[in-house]
Amino acid sequence: MAIIERDLEQAENRMQTLREAGYAVSARYDRRASRVIVNLNTGVQLSVPTRNLEGLTDAPEEDLAEIEISPAGLGLHWPKLDADVYVPALLQGIFGSKKWMAALLGASGGRSTSTAKTAAARRNGHKGGRPRRVA
Repeated sequence: MAIIERDLEQAENRMQTLREAGYAVSARYDRRASRVIVNLNTGVQLSVPTRNLEGLTDAPEEDLAEIEISPAGLGLHWPKLDADVYVPALLQGIFGSKKWMAALLGASGGRSTSTAKTAAARRNGHKGGRPRRVA
């Protein structure tokens, strides 16, 4: 497939538009907080727990410490883990694929506690508990 000059120009314009929101100038792993710290050209610093990033959840600390920034500053790469994170997605609060994020959010939502959830569980218990599944 031949790339014509117009296509290349359009791709460069799209990249430049993405870079205007901010791009990574440095990234490091904070072992004490188990977080990836990303400094943007705008002066903004992002701090994201590794448990929230797809591909980094259970990774060893020594592998998390080696982070490469793409030439455009729009991507972070962990070579030992073969994991990538898109910086514009981080700015939007997207930490992985839709399926992965749904599983992560669903699991944390199921573990959450509140007075309303406790009261509802108590009322359900007085009624005999969760209804049995009908086969």
